[in-house]
Amino acid sequence: MSNSLIDLNNEQRKAVNIARGPILILAGAGSGKTRVITYRIAHLISESGVKPKNILAVTFTNKAADEMKNRIYNLLTIVPNDDQGIWIRTYHSSCAKILRGAAKRIGISQNFSIYDESDQLSVVKECLKELDINSKELKPDFVLAMISRAKENLVSPQDYDPNLPAHLKSVIRSLYTLYDKKLIEYNALDFDDLIFKTVSLFKADTGVLGYYQDRFQYILVDEYQDTNRAQYAFTNLLAAKHRNLCVVGDDDQSIYSWRGAEIRNILDFEKDYPDAAVIKLEQNYRSTKNILKAASEVVKNNKQRKKKVLWSDSEAGEKIEFFEADDDNNEAAYVVRKVVELKLNGHALGGIAVFYRLNYQSRIFEEFFVQHKIPYEVIGALKFYERAEIKNILAYLRVVNNPSDGVSLKRIINLPLRNIGKETIEKVVQCQTLNHTSFFDALKAADSIPGIGQKTRQSIKDFVALMEMFLKLRTQLNLYELALRVARESGYLDSLNRGQTEEEFNRRKNVEQLLISINDYIKTNPQATLEDYLEGVSLRNDIDDWRGDANRVSLMTLHNAKGLEFDTVFITGVEDGIIPHYKSVEEDRYEEERRLMYVGITRAKKKLFLTAAAQRETYRGGYMFTRISPFVEEIPSSVFATSYVRSHQEM
Repeated sequence: MSNSLIDLNNEQRKAVNIARGPILILAGAGSGKTRVITYRIAHLISESGVKPKNILAVTFTNKAADEMKNRIYNLLTIVPNDDQGIWIRTYHSSCAKILRGAAKRIGISQNFSIYDESDQLSVVKECLKELDINSKELKPDFVLAMISRAKENLVSPQDYDPNLPAHLKSVIRSLYTLYDKKLIEYNALDFDDLIFKTVSLFKADTGVLGYYQDRFQYILVDEYQDTNRAQYAFTNLLAAKHRNLCVVGDDDQSIYSWRGAEIRNILDFEKDYPDAAVIKLEQNYRSTKNILKAASEVVKNNKQRKKKVLWSDSEAGEKIEFFEADDDNNEAAYVVRKVVELKLNGHALGGIAVFYRLNYQSRIFEEFFVQHKIPYEVIGALKFYERAEIKNILAYLRVVNNPSDGVSLKRIINLPLRNIGKETIEKVVQCQTLNHTSFFDALKAADSIPGIGQKTRQSIKDFVALMEMFLKLRTQLNLYELALRVARESGYLDSLNRGQTEEEFNRRKNVEQLLISINDYIKTNPQATLEDYLEGVSLRNDIDDWRGDANRVSLMTLHNAKGLEFDTVFITGVEDGIIPHYKSVEEDRYEEERRLMYVGITRAKKKLFLTAAAQRETYRGGYMFTRISPFVEEIPSSVFATSYVRSHQEM
C-alpha cells in the first residue's frame, strides 16, 4: 500500500498519512478527493492497523458510496460485510441501519417504511382533512416544507417556534404534531426522521451512543459543505469520544442551502476542532487552464469562503465561447448546431452536457433536440421509481413488509379496481380512529362497519385475504419470487394493458422491467431481505440512477450537475435573474448563486460554452428583455474567444 502513495501529489499524500485527530481537507473541484478518501481508508487499515469495522465513511449519494467501495476493495483484499467491514453509506442509509437495530427504543417496529415526498404529502393531506383545514388556503407543500425544516434543525413539535404569525404558527404546530402521530401509527419514518431520530436516540441513550462511538473510531465525511444541522450533530456526536474525524469538502461548492445545508459547518470546522490539521487540495486534474481561470475569477468574489486557487499542469485549452442569442429559440438552435458540429468532429454525445438554472428551461432544448433527431436524456425528470405503476407495485411490497403502512394500503386497495371507493375508505378510517387500531386491522373488521354494501364488504374481505396470503409467502419465497407473485396474483400486472394502448403497453413493460431489476438485485445481494430492497429504493436519488450514455446528450439543472464531469459543457441562460436567480439578493443567497456558476464551469473538462438570450418569451405571449449575468462579467476577457471579447467591450 505504501508504494502506491507515489500516485498521489504532496498534499494528497499528507492527507492520507495523518492517522489520528481531526482533519479538514479542502478539496477544490477536480482535485482527486475521492482518491484521497479511498487511499486514506486503505492506508488506515494496511499501515495503521485500524480494523475495517471501526471505520465509517459517509457520502451523500449511493453512487458515490458504490464508487468508494469499489476503489477500496480494489486497493485491499477485504470482503464487503456490513457487520465486520467498513460502513460506506449515505447519512440516511447509516441512520436507517442504526434505527432498525434500535427501533423499539424510539417506539416503532424494525420493519418501518421510509416515506418519500409523495408519501409525506399524502400524510399531510390527511392531517389537513382531519383538522378541517382547507388545503387550498394552506398548501400541503408549504406545510411539509415547514415540518421538514424543523426536523433538519432538530426541532420537535413541542419546541416548534418558527418566525410566523401566531395563528399560523399554532396551526403548523398542530399539523406537525398530528403528522408525527400518523407516522408512528403507520410504522413509518420520513427522510428527515432518519437523522433527527438517530440524533435524538444518541442524546437520550448514552449506551447506544457509546456503542457506535466505539464501533466507529474513525469517521470520514465526504461533501461536508452539504451537511445540515442534523447531519452536523450526528457526525460530531459520533466523533466526540475518539475525535478521529476527517471531513472533506469545498466551501466553493456549497449550493444546497435551500434544502438545509449550512456552509458554516465547513467554514467553522477549525472552531469546533482548534487542533485540526488543514490541507488544501488545489491541483485540478479535470479541466484546462482557461476553464479553471474562469471558475477561479468568478468564485474569488465571494466573501464567505476559504482562500484557495485551482491550478493545473494541463494545457491552456480552447477558449470559452459565449453566444448571446436574439431570443430563447435562437439560443436553443445555437446549442443544437454546436452539438451537431461536435458530433461530426468525432465527439461522443455522452461527453456533452447542457446545464440550465431552472427546470422549465429544458423544454425548448428538448423540442430542438427532438426536431434534429439528437438523442438526449433529462436528468432529474420523472424517474423510473417515481412512475405511478412502479410506485403501485412497490406499495404492495411495502404493505407485505409493513402491514401498518396506511399510506401504501390506501394507494393499492383499489388497484386494480375492486369496488372500494373513497367513501368506503373514509368509513374504514373512522372505524380505525374510533378503535385506535391500524387501517389494516380496521379492514379486517369491515363486516362490523355500518354503511358499507355487501358487495364492497366481500371485496374488502378478498383484498385482506390476498394480502394475508402475501404476508405468509414472504417467509417462504425469495424476493424475486415474492414480487412476481404479488404482481400477478394481485391482478395489477394484467390490468395494465387491457385496453392495449401504447401507453398501457409501456406501463406493463415498466413493471416487467422492475421485476427484472429485482431478479438482478438478488443475484448480487443473495442475503438481502424485502426490507433491505425497499430501503435501498426509498433512499435513491436522481444521480444514483444516472450512468451516462455514450450516445445521448445529458440535460440537467446546475444543481444536478454537481459531482459530474463532461468533455463539453453548455451553461445556458446566463442572464441576470436566472443566474443569479432574481430572488437571490432578498433571500441572502447571492454568493450561493455564484458558487452554483462555479460548479457549472468546473464540470467542463475541455470545452465550455456560455449562452444567453437577449429576450425571453413570457407566458402571456409577450417578451421580456434580459441582461447578461454579472457572473459572466467577472470572467476575464482573455479566456474568451475573440467573438465575445468584442461583444464584451461593446456592453
